Amino acid sequence: MSFFGFGQSAEIDIVLNDAETKKKVEHKTEDGKKDKYFLFYDGETVSGKVNVTLKNPGKRFEHQGIKIEFIGQIELYYDRGNHHEFVSLVKDLARPGELTQSQTFDFEFTHVEKPYESYTGQNVKLRYFLRATISRRLNDITKEMDIVVHTLSTYPELNSSIKMEVGIEDCLHIEFEYNKSKYHLKDVIVGKIYFLLVRIKIKHMEIDIIKRETTGTGPNVYHENDTIAKYEIMDGAPVRGESIPIRLFLAGYEMTPTMRDINKKFSVRYYLNLVLIDEEERRYFKQQEITLWRKGDIVRKSMSHQAAIASQRFEGSATAEKALAQAKEDSN
Repeated sequence: MSFFGFGQSAEIDIVLNDAETKKKVEHKTEDGKKDKYFLFYDGETVSGKVNVTLKNPGKRFEHQGIKIEFIGQIELYYDRGNHHEFVSLVKDLARPGELTQSQTFDFEFTHVEKPYESYTGQNVKLRYFLRATISRRLNDITKEMDIVVHTLSTYPELNSSIKMEVGIEDCLHIEFEYNKSKYHLKDVIVGKIYFLLVRIKIKHMEIDIIKRETTGTGPNVYHENDTIAKYEIMDGAPVRGESIPIRLFLAGYEMTPTMRDINKKFSVRYYLNLVLIDEEERRYFKQQEITLWRKGDIVRKSMSHQAAIASQRFEGSATAEKALAQAKEDSN
């Protein structure tokens, strides 16, 4: 005979309601590998089932309650003991009692606020997960399921071009211009570089995209710079009056939207860094911050007309007709 149900044990599992059709995306884990996770957006409902499977059916299984939580938290790697929760929701699935057979419990977190994008960086991790718990006298039984959240934006109303100058008095004067300052993650950076005065022998020139992750506050601020992309503009000496076009496609690089002061814990910013190297290996830099944002897919039928208008405005009327035709097909 098993006193207090100690001879019985159980397994717990979490299954989302739309798991068969729900979109999955790749996301980097802490060890640098990539796994696929279910994708959610801000305001989207998270619902499913918690399956409790008894190891020995028919034998009593005592518990102190069964619950499921939806948690959004930030973990700073230099302060691993502390998890900073910015979302914490709980649903009680069963009161303290006993089970004599396996059981399934439904749960729903309606229109959940998910204010930040999932992120795994050099010194910080922002994650969302479901955690089911069977409370017991001696040791709880838990199961966690991570999800990924993407934050979507619309076209920025103000998106001015960037104009900058690099100069060394009486030696070098360069102007460069980028078509805008805010880019979506699959955008193209279009620009031009003008050589107005060249009296030093430049042998190499490139544009780098630099990601800067900042964590902590006050005296405990950590900066991690990571060069995401290198784009060679020219190899050889330019002459006065020459201009060089730039087209840098962002879609091929692994980037997140710009994240500023997330929950007062960390920031992720991106910079265009112009690098010139002369024949004596001296390096000249000019850096400019750009804003990256995630463009939403056409996921709701009610958005189909807006999508066609946006397409017409930004990509030309031929593309707009295709978008409108596709939207009509989707709505039928």
